[in-house]
Amino acid sequence: MWGPLCGPQHCPRTLRSAQRTLRLLVLNMSASRPFTVPDFVHAKAAGKKLTMLTAYDYLTASIFDAAGVDSLLVGDSLGMVVQGRETTLPVTLEQMIYHGEMVARAAKRALVIVDLPFMTYQVSSKQAVRNAGRILKETGAAAVKLEGGVHQARTIEAMAAVDLPVMAHVGLRPQSVRKVGRMSAIQRDEDQLLADAKAAESAGAFGIVLELIPQDIAQHITAELSIPTIGIGAGPHCDGQVLVSPDMLGLSGFHPKFLKQYASLRETMTDAARAYVQDVQQGEFPGQEHSHS
Repeated sequence: MWGPLCGPQHCPRTLRSAQRTLRLLVLNMSASRPFTVPDFVHAKAAGKKLTMLTAYDYLTASIFDAAGVDSLLVGDSLGMVVQGRETTLPVTLEQMIYHGEMVARAAKRALVIVDLPFMTYQVSSKQAVRNAGRILKETGAAAVKLEGGVHQARTIEAMAAVDLPVMAHVGLRPQSVRKVGRMSAIQRDEDQLLADAKAAESAGAFGIVLELIPQDIAQHITAELSIPTIGIGAGPHCDGQVLVSPDMLGLSGFHPKFLKQYASLRETMTDAARAYVQDVQQGEFPGQEHSHS
């Protein structure tokens, strides 16, 4: 307990030292065992920036997990980047379970979160609880994510009441694309965004994704919440960041302003495939070193 003259207002060096100790403790714990929902929540107080990438298959998930990514999101974005559809709306619950199971099986450390796809939770809280429970039961994932704030507060509360960890998602909501008109619409209604975020937190969400929000608004929301905020197109002040992995790896050809491309795998894969075609057509592959005697 702080003494009368050793509170944080009197001993800033002591406070900074305590914060550093907590941060190191969280880092060491998360590096040596699976990253859990409580770890995710506590990271905010420890000042640890959270990392999240989308994953849809065993091989990619195992690579990201070994690289130290804190959380793997099995996003319904798979409808666009895996299935080649224009929106996420056609994705089914069975497809999310199929991909979620592969990712969860690959993850030895990372926290795996699976999206609830369109119309698998909007009908009723009972529907949401049933489908979220099925995802956790059949995939081995740790949590689910749904889109919404104020209008999904009762659903979030119902899920939290039966110990189903749920993350919320406000700002641009891809499942609402028919209403907003386009996937790149920046959301600027600060009052509504803050109300959505606070409603999700009050209902029991353990974290919240902020998508396509001006950075000053995202900073305000992050400061107002005790749960972590994960930004995508929401600036540097969120508690963590998420990117869609085919975009980040340079596979999709999608180049929004908020994206930093860390590799050019589309070019690498194209060059490799062309070289293979040429080698086969010219009789250079397989060579003797690739052949059995």
